[in-house]
Order: sequence, then structure tokens, then C-alpha cells
Amino acid sequence: MTTMAINDQIMNALPMPVLTVGPEHRIVHANAAAEFFFDMSLRMMLRQKLTDLLPFGSPVMALVEDVRERGSSVSEHRVDIGSPRLGAERIVDVSASPLGDDTDSVILMLQERTIADKMNRQLTHRGAARSITALGALLAHEIKNPLSGIRGAAQLLEQSANEDDRLLTRLICDETDRIVKLVERMELFGEERPVERGPVNIHGVLDHVKRLAQSGFARHIRFVENYDPSLPPVLGNRDQLIQVILNLVKNAAEAVGLDASDGEIILSTAFRTGVRLQVPGSQERVSLPIELSVTDNGPGIPPELMSDLFDPFVTTKVQGSGLGLALVAKIVGDHGGIVECEPAPRRTSFRILLPMHRANDGRGADM
Repeated sequence: MTTMAINDQIMNALPMPVLTVGPEHRIVHANAAAEFFFDMSLRMMLRQKLTDLLPFGSPVMALVEDVRERGSSVSEHRVDIGSPRLGAERIVDVSASPLGDDTDSVILMLQERTIADKMNRQLTHRGAARSITALGALLAHEIKNPLSGIRGAAQLLEQSANEDDRLLTRLICDETDRIVKLVERMELFGEERPVERGPVNIHGVLDHVKRLAQSGFARHIRFVENYDPSLPPVLGNRDQLIQVILNLVKNAAEAVGLDASDGEIILSTAFRTGVRLQVPGSQERVSLPIELSVTDNGPGIPPELMSDLFDPFVTTKVQGSGLGLALVAKIVGDHGGIVECEPAPRRTSFRILLPMHRANDGRGADM
């Protein structure tokens, strides 16, 4: 079997559509998945240009030109290539790469997203968190005041109670305190006031969270740092980003467990050129080059929870409230970023993509 035949066999084995676009945007090759996706035979596709397959003005065309100018790979998330022929809405992630030394030829790989997946994974993660905004405000107003009265009454009873009754009054105080903490966490979902944002050194945030974890809940776990030292600052709010990372690291530590002798949490950062996302309600596409991830070697997340993982009250913990990841999704969404979970056996990774801070002249700020 020739090398070309082997390459064709490999391409056709790939489950996602792959196209090779040559000069003048002509299709010079396509795999079997691309034929199925575009409902067109390879023979017919080789007579087409990319502009014939995609809707007018598609951002994929600009992506191809971007790759030709840069000479490097570029990706875009959640691109709508819907058309009367392809269907009203076809959402795909697009990766484009130059074909070796041939600056005119570009390889396009498409990964289709369903409507439900688009809703779950786009910036509307924060919409799920905000679905309990009114409930949080109601609980804060209607429950915290009577709880304060209940706690005060229990403290008064405790002063004249015997030892057995004091155990009950202490239980009342402890439980009211626990409910107040839960309500206060829910209040955060209703927080809509503008938050001051500026350049944040994400490595400083990660180091701060690591020190907190190692001095408390994760003292038994080994931390591994895989940092990109040249990473520019993130555009964000330091306190909120600490809250996000602290939630993820605490979840990772609880997943590893207290009894694990080989417990490990990996903190990673990287610069991802070309990752962009469309801002809801506009045609603007924002670059999200700053990637950070928190990975643990715990038992993993049940597959049946993955689609709803960032929704409120979804949790794998017996005593958990299910608000931690919903809050993470809200804060990351408010920063204009995205958060994703990449599960694997004995390995769970939460990946966050964020915009970088730019100086007033549009350049990336110095570290």
C-alpha cells in the first residue's frame, strides 16, 4: 500500500470532517466524514470552492486567510455555518492549520456541536447559574432575618438549659449558621454590579491558592506546577479569580480524598494563539489566549453528570450544595471566558480560557 493510500485511510478513519483547501479556496481533498457532513461526494466536492460549501461571509474564510498570513494554526469555537443547504443552524468548532511548507494549502477540521451542547458550553454557562438569582435574593431577604431570631432564642435558652438541652441548642445554632452560609453563597448569583477589572498575574493567583490549600484542606496532596513563564496578564478581578481557582482546587482535593497516598493536583498555564469566541448579542469575536487548568488524579466524574455539571445543585458530594461549579461558571462567564471539564479515568481536568489584558494602545500589557 502506498503512502498516499495509507494517508487517505487515516483521514477517512477520522470521525470529524477534514478538508484540504488549496489556492483560490478550492477543495483539493476531503475525508469520508466531510462527504457525510456536506452531503456531497468527494468527486463533487473537488469541483467546489470553500465559498460554495459555506454561507456568504462565513468567518471560516477569514480563518483560512489568517492561517495563510501567520503560517500557524488558528482555532475558533462555536462558529455557525448554517445555510439553507446545510440546515438552519450548524454549530462547529473549527481548527485550521497550514499544510507543511505549502503556504497556500490549509487543512480545516470541523467538530460539530449540538444545540444543547452549544447552550451548555458557551458563555451561557452563566445563564444556568443566574437561573437562581431571584431565588437567592428571596432567600436572603426572607430567611436570614428569621434565622437570626431563631439563633438568638437558642442562645438565650442555652443559658438556663441543662447539659443535655445545651446539646440541642448548640445543634440549633450550628444548623442556622450552616443555612446562613448557604444563603450567602446563593446571594452571589444575584450580584450584577460592575466589578473593577485590570491586569492580573494569574501565576500570583495560583500561588496564593496553592498556599491556602497546602496550609489546610490539601496539606496531604502533592502539587505540580506546569507554568508558561512568559504568560501575559489576564484581564480580570483578582479576588474573583482567586475564588474560582480555590473552588476548583478544593473540589480536586476532595476528589482525591483524605486517604490517597499518591494524591496529586496539577496547576497548568499556557498561551493558546488563535482561540476566539463570539460575544453573545454581537458579532464581535474576542480572543481568549490565556489558558489555565486544574487537574487531579481522583476517581473522576460520572458520565451522567457531565452535561449538567455546571448547573446549580448538581454535585457528586454527599454533603455538597452543588453551587461551587455553578459559581465558577458565572464568574468565568462574567470575565468573558469559558470553562470546560475534560474527564478521563483517574484524571479530571477543568480548563479555563480567559482574555488577556491590553494596554490603552491595544498592545498586551507587560508582566
